Amino acid sequence: MKTACCGRHEPALNRRDFLVKSAFGFGACAFGSLLARERAVGAISPNPLAPKPPPVPARARNVIFFFMQGGPSHVDTFDPKPELTRYDGKPLPDSFKTEGLSLQFMKATDGKLMGSPFAFKKCGQSGLEISDLFRNVSRFADDIAVIRSCYHESFIHGPALGLLQTGSVLLGHPSVGSWVLYGLGCESDNLPAYIVMTDGGFRIGSAGFSSGFLPAIYQGTLFRTEGSPIENLNPPFDPADQRLILNQVNQWNGKYLAERPDDTRLAAQLSNYELAFRMQTAAPELIDISKESQTTREAYGLDREPNAKFGRMCLLARRMVERGVRFVQLYDSDWDGHGECAKNHQENSNRTDKPIAALLGDLKQRGMLESTLVVWAGEFGRTPVMQGSNGRDHNPYGFSAWMAGGGIGSGKAIGATDEFGFRAVEDKVHAHDLHATILGLLGIDHKKLTYLFEGRERRLSDVGGDNNLTERLLRA
Repeated sequence: MKTACCGRHEPALNRRDFLVKSAFGFGACAFGSLLARERAVGAISPNPLAPKPPPVPARARNVIFFFMQGGPSHVDTFDPKPELTRYDGKPLPDSFKTEGLSLQFMKATDGKLMGSPFAFKKCGQSGLEISDLFRNVSRFADDIAVIRSCYHESFIHGPALGLLQTGSVLLGHPSVGSWVLYGLGCESDNLPAYIVMTDGGFRIGSAGFSSGFLPAIYQGTLFRTEGSPIENLNPPFDPADQRLILNQVNQWNGKYLAERPDDTRLAAQLSNYELAFRMQTAAPELIDISKESQTTREAYGLDREPNAKFGRMCLLARRMVERGVRFVQLYDSDWDGHGECAKNHQENSNRTDKPIAALLGDLKQRGMLESTLVVWAGEFGRTPVMQGSNGRDHNPYGFSAWMAGGGIGSGKAIGATDEFGFRAVEDKVHAHDLHATILGLLGIDHKKLTYLFEGRERRLSDVGGDNNLTERLLRA
């Protein structure tokens, strides 16, 4: 046996001599072992989207988030107000205090009270009251939990949308889906981990599904709802040649990235190249709904208006979570009923009620509802007083959202607004509480899922958030 010493080779006289001469190399061996172990447990993960076990036992693995842009009126959908009907056309009683209720276009005391033109009925065995606007969803009253006491502080669309979708009124913060990916990764290697679809536009652009200050790999992927959801699925040349080209491009970009390790956009681009290559095999099967049964097509309303577009979005959402996509966000536009609120809401419910009910039934029939958390919400509610011509102004001080699946003990209403629906007054649930609950049902402690940015450990629920809602949702 020989050891190296000052560039010369000389024989080791015995084991002790060998250990003395090679002792300084053992530290390097240990250091290399530690680096390898650190890489193995994911601290330097080659795939940031690799699935991670939830820190605590999870009730759900996937999320489908219905976002009703514009702000649906809670008093016309999921929060019945018989007193509002009784006082219809009358001014607010003098006994009702409205201090602190800033609205966008009017004072709370300016308009007359306007009862809902839609009937509320007790539905299912639970007797949960739901408006006629959601006659199809009401068939699943025993599977959903309505949160009637949501609130926050912003009565303007932009900041309110940001708050509900990113936890902040400021731009540049990660969306809910991005935080979920950051915490859990994805179970699919061949499809995007976070997919977004809309039947219209986006009031705050891509900020609602951006990764913000998180690495760019966690941003949402927009699927089109006209024509093919994904462009360029058919490779222009032989896959083997495409693989060679991609390998060369990755090699060049890898060298560039090595000199700029903090450039998360380039890292995401490299990952996206690989994902796009794999998607050319997996995505055509995902978006091909031709083999779905006629019964399924009819349930989602795929072959007739006004359900065709939103129905296809809902069906694709089921197929996505079925294939391991972690987070699907579906936007509907536009519930902004400043004038003729009833007409606006009727048109929106005609478009969405049937497909949403079909998705709930489909998930339930396939045994997927227990592992899929379904969320329905807008950025705020609307006022019980009339604005303009039978319209309603923005109201963030009390509104409704609902959840289903994910082990939720359903058929219940949580919290309450006052007798007219202006303010949340019982078991109040802030937007941060909603986010803490979504993470909690996925097995993530919202206080521990953090990211260091600008000198502070940031989180989805900012410095607020209460997870007590989770316990109330899970209670049978």
